[in-house]
Amino acid sequence: MKYYKLAIDGPAGAGKSSVAKMVARRLHYTYIDTGAMYRAITYKAMKLNLDLADPNQFGFLDETEMKFIDGILYLDGKNITVPIRSNEVNNNVSVVASHVPVRNKLVSLQQMIAKNSNVVMDGRDIGTIVLPDADLKIYMSATVEERARRRHEENRTLGIKSDYQALIEEIKRRDLFDSSRNYNPLRKAEDAVFLDTSKMDINEVADKIYEMFMDILKTKRSE
Repeated sequence: MKYYKLAIDGPAGAGKSSVAKMVARRLHYTYIDTGAMYRAITYKAMKLNLDLADPNQFGFLDETEMKFIDGILYLDGKNITVPIRSNEVNNNVSVVASHVPVRNKLVSLQQMIAKNSNVVMDGRDIGTIVLPDADLKIYMSATVEERARRRHEENRTLGIKSDYQALIEEIKRRDLFDSSRNYNPLRKAEDAVFLDTSKMDINEVADKIYEMFMDILKTKRSE
């Protein structure tokens, strides 16, 4: 059976997760939030009081269970949607995600999921590393100020303490870290469609990506 893949990449606060979730729901595809997976590992490592800067500290990955149920990530059987969005996790996830053992483990898991189902997957390296054969690749971005505003609103909705100016600086720092790391850095795949969503609302972005993907499916299914 042929399974289809939609890859959405972009920097922090670009709205990838919200859009990917909406598109996956319309397509009736499995939604995979890879950023949540890295956040989950960061959260667990912090709970274990490990040295987050040491890649050798992540042996617990072999005994860690992560499952997506209706687009929600469960870590060792627990819904961790809220705790992985904390400022503490935000400030440390880029460091954890830069470790080769962590990325290799999670990329392997992400590829296994995509091998057995239709997926909409978002993250930093989906179109370049995880799903280089994706049927459609999207690279979403927006101005730093707009991304900070969105994250600020998201934090407030989740009841997380938030400072807009601090978020601007944090997003700038994460952009630099994610795009300059040596292993699987954030970058636009050569064949990805670039979308500047600074002046688009979430529904407009989701509609545009859905329409592009449906056009591709029609072409592929008629071949």
